Amino acid sequence: MFTFVWMFENSLLAEWGDQDVLVAGVDEVGRGALFGAVVAAAVVLPLSQLSKLKEIGVRDSKKLSPKKRQGLVEPIIAIATDSNVSSSSVAEIDQLNILQASLLAMKRAVLALNPAPDICLVDGKIAIPDLSLPQKTIIQGDRKSLVIAAASILAKVWRDNLIIDLAQEYPQYDLAANKGYPTKKHRLAIEKYGVSTYHRKSFKIK
Repeated sequence: MFTFVWMFENSLLAEWGDQDVLVAGVDEVGRGALFGAVVAAAVVLPLSQLSKLKEIGVRDSKKLSPKKRQGLVEPIIAIATDSNVSSSSVAEIDQLNILQASLLAMKRAVLALNPAPDICLVDGKIAIPDLSLPQKTIIQGDRKSLVIAAASILAKVWRDNLIIDLAQEYPQYDLAANKGYPTKKHRLAIEKYGVSTYHRKSFKIK
């Protein structure tokens, strides 16, 4: 995996010809959940620093254990020039639809970066609308780009921690285990107890 990732990042270096170019990775988590916000993270750093992400073991967040993901948060923040985690609320998801809410969360994360990146690598096939920065969309970007993988880790840990906190308020939905995703136990709990204020009403809940 890492050899391929590094070849991809090197293609940026060949294109831009400058190791000081600030590249941001952007990813989101929670699109398929029934409960809670959709969360996006953005990480920005010079191309010359990308090897440090590889050295600490950054990879697709889905390939890492929860403990490993949590342990990478502080090292990623330390290496990055800046990072930000943003979200779109359940109300925004229901109003806009999940795709547009996800893109809005991504946009918020990027716009909060200081300094602004020279280019954004965006996970997926759809560019962030109305963003006045160069973008490259990358399908399965969290598997193909170190900086997107770093963003995926920050987003995943932040959202998981949020849902675990909310699980104390709503223990009936087994949120600590399912993180808001539509498991059988989660759906059965919705049938029994109804929906909470954090459930996405625009989704097929039952």
